[in-house]
Amino acid sequence: MNKRDLRTILLVEDSVADAEMAIDALSEAHLANPVVHVEDGVECMDYLYSRGAWDSREPGDPAVVLLDIKMPRMNGLDVLTAMRGDERLRRIPVVILSSSREESDLARSWDLGANAYVIKPVDVDQFFDAVRTLGQFWAVLNQAPEQE
Repeated sequence: MNKRDLRTILLVEDSVADAEMAIDALSEAHLANPVVHVEDGVECMDYLYSRGAWDSREPGDPAVVLLDIKMPRMNGLDVLTAMRGDERLRRIPVVILSSSREESDLARSWDLGANAYVIKPVDVDQFFDAVRTLGQFWAVLNQAPEQE
């Protein structure tokens, strides 16, 4: 498998500090997968549909979308709803990575088809461990169906 076969990890996170920590954690996991960071749901959808700033990106869907819930312009639950409602995007694994411990956010995420819900640990080491584990599982171990 060469570098071109490796699918992207799409990180959708409006907090620059959290995004930097997640990117550091993923690189510490020694994943060869490229990580693309977008700052809100609108940018996420632009990436997935290869439009706007992303119209000339390499084709292909991400291996996983790490999705924050609370974001400006378009929140994570709206992104998840849009992805699950689209035949082409609905099989892309989505992991909610949120600081929200609200039961309603958790239940709604599962109802909308999230593949996992991880509460961002306040502790930096726990956060690193969680993101490293997520990256290794979704980008390396998880077997996705072939693209049609």
